[in-house]
Amino acid sequence: MHRLVLLTFVMLGFLYTHAQVPTPDQFLGYPLGAQFTPHYRVLDYFRQVAATAKNIKLEQYGTTYEGRPLMMAIVASPENFGRLEEIRQHSLDLSNARGSSNGEEPVIVWLSYNVHGNEAVSTEAAMQTLYELVNNANAQTQQWLKNTVVIIDPCLNPDGRERYVNFYNATRAVKPNVYAWSREHNEPWPGGRSNHYYFDLNRDWAWQTQKESQQRIAKYNQWMPQLHVDFHEQEIEAPYYFAPAAEPFHDAITPWQREIQVLIGRNNAKYFDQQGWLYFTRERFDLFYPSYGDTYPMYNGAIGMTYEQGGSGRAGVAVLKRDGDTLTLSDRIAHHFTTGMSTIEVASLQAGKIITEYAHYFQTAQKTPQGGYKAYVVKANGNTEKLNALADLLRRNNIEVGYGANTGSASGFNYFTGKTESFTIDKEDLVISAFQPHSNMLRVLFEPVSHLTDSVTYDITAWALPYAYGLTSYAVKQPLTPAATTATIRNNTPLSAQKPYAYLAQWNSVRDVKFLSALLQHDIKVRFTEAPFSVGGKDFSAGTLIITRSGNSTRGDQFDQFITSQANRFKISLDAVSSGFVDKGTDFGSDKIRFIKKPSVMLLTGDGVSSLGTGEIWHFFEQQLDYPLTVVNERNLGDVNWDQTDVLILPEGNYKLFSDKAAAERLKEWVNNGGKLITIEGAAVGLAGLDWGIKLKKEKEKEEEQKDDKGKVAPVNNYDILKPYANRERESIRQFVPGAIYKVQLDTTHPLAFGYGPYYYTLKQDAHLYDFIENGGWNVGVLKKDSYLSGFVGADTRAQLKDGLLFGVKEMGSGQLIILADNPLFRSFWENGKLLFGNAVFLVGQ
Repeated sequence: MHRLVLLTFVMLGFLYTHAQVPTPDQFLGYPLGAQFTPHYRVLDYFRQVAATAKNIKLEQYGTTYEGRPLMMAIVASPENFGRLEEIRQHSLDLSNARGSSNGEEPVIVWLSYNVHGNEAVSTEAAMQTLYELVNNANAQTQQWLKNTVVIIDPCLNPDGRERYVNFYNATRAVKPNVYAWSREHNEPWPGGRSNHYYFDLNRDWAWQTQKESQQRIAKYNQWMPQLHVDFHEQEIEAPYYFAPAAEPFHDAITPWQREIQVLIGRNNAKYFDQQGWLYFTRERFDLFYPSYGDTYPMYNGAIGMTYEQGGSGRAGVAVLKRDGDTLTLSDRIAHHFTTGMSTIEVASLQAGKIITEYAHYFQTAQKTPQGGYKAYVVKANGNTEKLNALADLLRRNNIEVGYGANTGSASGFNYFTGKTESFTIDKEDLVISAFQPHSNMLRVLFEPVSHLTDSVTYDITAWALPYAYGLTSYAVKQPLTPAATTATIRNNTPLSAQKPYAYLAQWNSVRDVKFLSALLQHDIKVRFTEAPFSVGGKDFSAGTLIITRSGNSTRGDQFDQFITSQANRFKISLDAVSSGFVDKGTDFGSDKIRFIKKPSVMLLTGDGVSSLGTGEIWHFFEQQLDYPLTVVNERNLGDVNWDQTDVLILPEGNYKLFSDKAAAERLKEWVNNGGKLITIEGAAVGLAGLDWGIKLKKEKEKEEEQKDDKGKVAPVNNYDILKPYANRERESIRQFVPGAIYKVQLDTTHPLAFGYGPYYYTLKQDAHLYDFIENGGWNVGVLKKDSYLSGFVGADTRAQLKDGLLFGVKEMGSGQLIILADNPLFRSFWENGKLLFGNAVFLVGQ
């Protein structure tokens, strides 16, 4: 079948002879599709092509966490190749609403392959695509290149790909076994989909939490292509999927962007029809969540598309389908090769219109921004650390930010109260005008409630950054102009002391957790206060770190220099005090001043445990806190030296130990003896089935829910259970929570909530709540009535998400069980949850 599609392109002028550039088959020594190609050999081929062809530029734009190169190839016609920088700069100017277009510039087409490591076919197809583009004997591609510049990223996720390829090449039979239940079709945990830290890179475009994403998107934003394709795979039995995409479309997507998706889809269909290949469109893969490889380009003025081939990690080189056909790697390569070429063809034929509409997109965004809000104000409120982190994220997404405003007050929608209110604008507040070229992306990231045209969606439905960062914010309907482009940060004036008795550091962001981590690892003794206090006319809240000279004498004369240098490293504002006697509150010798023991932390993982949840914690400790973490497979739990473990973290997952009575009792004994167990999402659900004093909140009985207006139980209408089969998907979402934002009421006197105001904003992805802890524990974060804020929640689930516990601490002997029903580290972009998790690890139980 692979050769059949090549014959189609031969008829269009795709000839496979070229004296200089080797075909992939010639270079690799085997036909494409015979096996999976190791990443280093893929790059070797790209380098060989770059060494022999005259119209390709190869560029390394970064490295992965495991040190593998991230490469991109830029291919152009001879006429355009000599002016690549001019073309790039012109595209960048258009995206910044500078200059104009006469419709004669080439379209920049960016093709991204293998973002999910075990969707490995696309990298193989990238080699075939590259060859055809540089093949001078191929008259058709050379004609297309007159109107296009094509950028090929052959592998966005080399670490994940190599995890999969190494597994498959090591386990496959000499003659591929086609049965899906055989070993070669079943990867071991964690699989090859994710990157080194088990993050899904296809959900990281906007957030850029991962090294690969940061480097790639920095390069993407230097080119700002007009068309982007993200090549994927799906389940074995699925036909090929290509655009147009499914609903819901975000209403920021323009009619022109929809139109060109249809044009490309029809062209893809033409080639698939010729071969009799099955495909589908307008289903499943929507354009809503802003951090995909198709939506992110869409919100940046381009035509973004996902192409999905059946197969993925379970397909191997060949797999038997239910219909009796065998799906081969060669088939899958042929399909991705075809859609890639077809897309370039449409881009070339529509180049003038695409460039014109692209320029118009950003000009319109700057002059008449979409949506009802024309500016956004984010209050610093003494937390410049989180404010700066948010500003950095916006800048990485090409969004212009400023500080202060030419007016000292305004009126706008308060995200936290849900009301329109008057407020003052201080110099250090972030002010973001919607009158800018990238206002569509700004709107998508900031809108309080996104309009969802279809509730059946592929990912979370709420992500507004004021909630994700926990910063008081206002959406304003009137234009606001920032007074400054750089921050004038109003730092606390340090209290004076010649030789300080102690240094004080406020506790209100993840940067403070990083500071604490560094001090503990250098064996600095640190304390924190459980109660607010005042000294020298300044107020310090619960959680404030206290670093006394006493007890840190080993540093000698270097003590002051070391503490201040670490504070400067993390941009922490320190206060110095000359006495432990305070003006108001508790003195530093009080029992409310708690010593922080340097904890030994262990993370449990393995089969049944979410690799994503594992990776979020692993990445948090290694890449953000730089704090040691021991990762243990559940099957090795019996080998653990519990005397050397202070904190055990169980991420989302199903754990065998909960059904193993002896293992569960051993764990309970460890907690009672002083251990701290942190359970997240499904891990807490599993533990609730034991007799540890934590119980899931039960749903109301149906009869109780069906009372009439006089409080009497209404008769059940049996016809209500008769539902059309065609509506089964709609019915299923009554219990669906794809990701919605809820307001959580906090007990700010408990260390788990230190650094927060009265509320925390959580991303809810399931219906799990827990009964309030009545004895021997603390209900730190609870959902009350009317806590819903934003995002889709099924009707049945929405009715039960109230009056329950989300975050709690159960005292057990001299230890603690911490329940985190929601994941505070979700995809590492939910910035405000990181402090909560830091509290759980470092402060609770001290």
